[in-house]
Amino acid sequence: MRFAATLSALVCAGFCLQGCVVAVKGDGAGDHHAMDMARMGPMAVATLSPSAAGGPTGIAVFHVDGDHLMVHVQASGFAPGSVHGMHVHDKGNCASADFTSAGGHFNPEGKAHGAQDGEHHAGDLPNLTADADGKVDQKFNVHAALTGPASLVGHAVVIHAAQDDYQTQPTGNSGARIACGVIAQHMH
Repeated sequence: MRFAATLSALVCAGFCLQGCVVAVKGDGAGDHHAMDMARMGPMAVATLSPSAAGGPTGIAVFHVDGDHLMVHVQASGFAPGSVHGMHVHDKGNCASADFTSAGGHFNPEGKAHGAQDGEHHAGDLPNLTADADGKVDQKFNVHAALTGPASLVGHAVVIHAAQDDYQTQPTGNSGARIACGVIAQHMH
């Protein structure tokens, strides 16, 4: 129980999610923390590990916010200024050295690959852009779910070596898989 509360506080503090207030000291701090976390709605987390050939490391947090999903990615180990495709893949398996064990893009509705403002797979996410230090700290909203038949929970999130062009079918021509993490429901 204490570990879960600590993890909730770390995720909340690290990502400054909307509506999240962490009380550090004082009477009733646990009650305030629990109430604020409950208002956030379902949340899931993926720890990103590099491929055997090397790549970035970091974390991706998925948080239900009204009728959309807010995604916050913090990662490092990119080439400065580089742009990378990021997708949720069909299988929750990052065991193979090149992450092909994650399968293709998560696409339960059989849609074409594309950007968020048009037809797209449930697993299609916006590109990530690294800063001058090779770090990413990026938030974006997507049309996806953490519950139901199209839930992202249990699937792998993969960062690719190249930018997604949002046109090439079915992958966006985003290249090798350089980081992977399985999306796990976070209990708060």
